[in-house]
This record gives sequence, C-alpha cells and structure tokens, in this order.
Amino acid sequence: MKFATIVGARPEFIQLTPVSRALRQWNHEEIIIHTGQHYDERMSDIFFDENDLPAPAYNLGVGSGTHGAQTGKMLAVIEEVLLREHPDGVIVFGDTNTTLAGALAAAKLHIPVAHVEAGLRSFNRLMPEELNRIVTDHLATRLFCPTKTGQRNLANEGITRGVEIVGDVMYDVLLQVQPRLASHAETLLPQLDLRPGAFVLATVHRPSNTDDPEAMRRIAQALDELAMPVIFPIHPRTRKLTEDYGIAWGKQVRLLEPIGHLDMLALAQVAHCVATDSGGVQKEAFLLQTPCVTLRDDTEWVETVEYGWNVLVGSNREAIVAAVQRPRPPLPLTNPFGDGHAADHIAKSLCHWPDLPEHI
Repeated sequence: MKFATIVGARPEFIQLTPVSRALRQWNHEEIIIHTGQHYDERMSDIFFDENDLPAPAYNLGVGSGTHGAQTGKMLAVIEEVLLREHPDGVIVFGDTNTTLAGALAAAKLHIPVAHVEAGLRSFNRLMPEELNRIVTDHLATRLFCPTKTGQRNLANEGITRGVEIVGDVMYDVLLQVQPRLASHAETLLPQLDLRPGAFVLATVHRPSNTDDPEAMRRIAQALDELAMPVIFPIHPRTRKLTEDYGIAWGKQVRLLEPIGHLDMLALAQVAHCVATDSGGVQKEAFLLQTPCVTLRDDTEWVETVEYGWNVLVGSNREAIVAAVQRPRPPLPLTNPFGDGHAADHIAKSLCHWPDLPEHI
C-alpha cells in the first residue's frame, strides 16, 4: 500500500525513524512530506542525516507563523500534494500543527488517516497541542496508542473503532541507540567539562513558558540557584524571546545550540535529572531511568508521574529547586510503553487496513 507520512517538527522526525523503516520492511510504499514547520538545519536536517532516513519527497517550506496562519498554509500545500500522489492512507504523528493540517487535509479528501501516538490528553485546552490531538483523533481511521491510558482516553470520548495499543515508537528508537549511549557520553562529557550525575539537562520551548516573560524569569532564577551545572540546548525561538526579555543566565547555565537526538539521549542518561516542558523528553527520561522535573502544571505522559519519576512544578521557582534536589525514586517494576516493537506492530496493522473509502 502507498502511504504519505507527514512530518514537520523535531519529535515527528524521531518518531518517523522506526516507522519508516518498518513500512519498507512490510513492503509498503512511503512518500515523506516535510511541511517545514521546523526549518532550521539544527532542528530538521540533522535528524534525517543522523538516522539515515531518506530525504523527504516534498519539503513544503511553510516555516513559522501564528497557529492559524501556519496551519492554513500547511493545509493548502498538503492538499495539493495528496491530490497529486493519491496515497491509500496518510500517517501523522503526535500533536503539532503539522499533525492537525495533515489529518484535516486527508480527511477532507476522504483519505484514511493513521494517527501514531493517539489518545494522549493533558486535559488542558489552553495548550494548542491538546486541541491538535483531540481533532486529529476524531478524524483518524486508525489510532495507534502508546499506552493503555491513551486507549481509555479515546473510549471516554466515544472512540473505540480502529484503536490499537501498539506501544511507543520513541521507545523503539531508544532501544536501537541505547548500546551506543555510554560510549557517546564518554566522548561528549569531557568536551562539556561535565561529570556523570553532576549536572542538570534542561529544555524549554512551550509557549506557556516562552511567551510569558515572568514564567521565563522564574525558570531562569531557579536554574541559576541549582548547585550544579545546567546544560541547556536552547531552541532558537526560546533564545530570541529570552534575549527580548533581557534575561541574564547565571554562570552555571550553559546555553548550547540545538543538539542531535543521540547527543540528547546520551546526556539525559547520565544527568542528575532532566528539567523540561517537552512531552517526549519526559518520557525518554523515564525510559532512561533519569528523574524528571516537568516545567508544566500538567502532562500527557501521566504514567511517568504515577511511577514517581516525574514531578510537575510549572514555573514555580521554589518547586523547581526542591524537585531537582529530591531523592532518586525506586526503579519502576514495569514499563508502560510497550515491548520496543511499536513500529513493527503499526506497519503490520496497516497491511490489514479496513476497506478504504473512495478518495479523490
């Protein structure tokens, strides 16, 4: 079968890696469409190169913009590609504007949609990602959930057809690269003058933090107070906004350019803890058995909190400092994110796609 996979942002490039390989192993034809939502080479091209992925058949070059303008541009150009390529189905990942635009364009052309990472809910509709998830799930024909929680969330919204628990494709990626992480860290840490377990790895990119000057100041103050180095690969947009706000970082906060996924995982595995507002990084920290401090008041990855490896602190300065200093939790007895073969389960499932409606 012929599938168009639509990606545009850093988390989607990571999720694409095992799924793209599995599609080819199961003899599916795949067309990769890159919307250009993340267009900086350090946020985009590096992932295709690092993971040996084929170059996208289409790079739509949409770029940045307000949510409405960006999604609208994507919708128009994705529709043109789908009309040209006539795929049997469209595959979208996660919760970005690319995800929403891809699902909506396909649904309007009566092309079935498969949503990888379906069913996640933070129950915070102020987050644009939450709205993207909800709409995409209600448009999808096949919904691939990473956890039982995702399946329950969908059932509570009346979605039961086409729902499968397959595990998390980012766990697939982690298992594939984990044998390389220790040696990679041995090379990386001396370059950064770091010792294992003696630094914090930080990321901040959510608009709920970056668009709020006071929230960013509180986060900066908390990171400045920590008694160990903070390694902060900073998103280009976050860097610009913090400069606009006049935020001065303390001497132990080291701002880095965006780094590759392998570097990020290697650092996360040997960090004292991770401080982040990224959903994917929360989950990776859990899988790497590194404590996580989430700079949000909610999370879609509730299992990481339930198992004690993640603490939600928002942008509260005192809470951030206290959470970084908390004792290491006990090791989880089970892994809620599957068996490490989610992509294979997805590709196999798509061989048995239900009867497809006629599409343009």
